[in-house]
Amino acid sequence: MNIIDISRELFSTPVYPGDPSPYRDLVRRMEMGDLYNFSGFYTGCHSATHVDAPRHFIEDGKTIEQIAPDRFIGDCTVVEAAGIITGSDIDDILPTSNKMILFKGDGKAFLCESGAFALTDAGVTLIGTDALSIEMDDETFAAHRELLGAEVVVLEGLDLSQVEPGDYRLIALPLLLAGTEASPVRAVLIGE
Repeated sequence: MNIIDISRELFSTPVYPGDPSPYRDLVRRMEMGDLYNFSGFYTGCHSATHVDAPRHFIEDGKTIEQIAPDRFIGDCTVVEAAGIITGSDIDDILPTSNKMILFKGDGKAFLCESGAFALTDAGVTLIGTDALSIEMDDETFAAHRELLGAEVVVLEGLDLSQVEPGDYRLIALPLLLAGTEASPVRAVLIGE
């Protein structure tokens, strides 16, 4: 069994424009004479590798704790893609993909509304990307609204640089943050 960590480190990963920067507070340090080490930290819910819940764009949508843990675990397909991914592109991808799809595009693979619609229409349960967001800056956020409105889990900020396209087992459990629209995750792929 081969386990590949596809998470980005929380404190060093660039943040989406306008998001708060994560930081760690060194509260107690043995090197400073304390009996133990103890840290606190601050982060936005959308920092580094994270998952979006429907509440991110759907007013009465589910929050992180309302999504069953099994929605973050399953067979997935890593697909190479770059640029804007359309519904036609998705139609080409779907016949050989699992219901969880991760886009490997060196941070440059983005869904448009037709791509998101094709995914929801096909019953895809999770979509992920190695970009900071599943879609390019768009004031309407149509792809997010389509996916999250259909309760498709959106996993963003992955590190797929060491992953070959193909089928894997995904584990990407979020922190149990009640009432939040997103959560950081530690995501791994399991291959043979």
